[in-house]
Amino acid sequence: MFARDIGIDLGTANVLIHVKGKGIVLNEPSVVALDKNSGKVLAVGEEARRMVGRTPGNIVAIRPLKDGVIADFEVTEAMLKHFINKLDVKGLFSKPRMLICCPTNITSVEQKAIREAAEKSGGKNVFLEEEPKVAAIGAGMDIFQPYGNMVVDIGGGTTDVAVLSMGDIVTASSIKVAGDKFDIEVLNYIKREYKLLIGERTAEDIKVNVATVFPGARYEEIEIRGRDMVTGLPRTITVNSKEVEEALREPVAAIVQAAKSVLERTPPELSADIIDRGVILTGGGALLNGLDQLLAEELKVPVLIAEAPMDCVAIGTGIMLDNIDRLPKKKLG
Repeated sequence: MFARDIGIDLGTANVLIHVKGKGIVLNEPSVVALDKNSGKVLAVGEEARRMVGRTPGNIVAIRPLKDGVIADFEVTEAMLKHFINKLDVKGLFSKPRMLICCPTNITSVEQKAIREAAEKSGGKNVFLEEEPKVAAIGAGMDIFQPYGNMVVDIGGGTTDVAVLSMGDIVTASSIKVAGDKFDIEVLNYIKREYKLLIGERTAEDIKVNVATVFPGARYEEIEIRGRDMVTGLPRTITVNSKEVEEALREPVAAIVQAAKSVLERTPPELSADIIDRGVILTGGGALLNGLDQLLAEELKVPVLIAEAPMDCVAIGTGIMLDNIDRLPKKKLG
């Protein structure tokens, strides 16, 4: 009868939806396949992701979110609408309240775009919350106490680093270096070193299966296929962990630097708490082999990976939905 409250982790790579009382009910890639000629939506989510790089000329697979913000408004709206209709959370007489997460440094125009897309896709009251805060709650941190908690949330488009205390962000930084950037660096490395063109999906396979960012932490090999840039014919090569570590050095250094700059701006009392409690890694990027070791070495504090890093933001929205009436109504933009 009545609509259910829903929490949305509107990610660059994946959309996760948490329905109050049911938990995480949807986890699909943020991809939409469109017919270029008619503008008609052909597929959304996993079905559309399978089409990336494999479609005829008239079909395009679009990722409507870039760097954690909406790059294509209409396609984002269509994607949200599709997911919400699929879940059947609307009531007979009411619309669901929505809690949506966004990066810490987005502008009021970008916030307004997220809010409008959510309202048009069927939301009643739309609440916006900062991603690292929600991720910290989802990772099981008690951020409402007067001591420092530090979280590094590495998603698809952005990495958010924040120190939290008393239920709010004390210092934070958001950079546009995350999972997608890792894929591009791997892709460019293969192109440069082997004169071989590969697609983004192959680059992601390499990252997941053999990548490491801590020298010597892992040694594995993977066979990949692509198109030879010289002959134009298909070719197979073998790539190992050491090469991928080399390819990822630059983007990973940017993440380490962002974490350092947040720590440098943190009040000394809270810094002392972080030495005791450690830093929590969340987001899909937390699964990158050796990243916790590298950050621990560079920051000189313990670094722990959250239990289900990819689900932290969605779990956090669920916890916040239970307290939605106590949330300040942020009417931004």
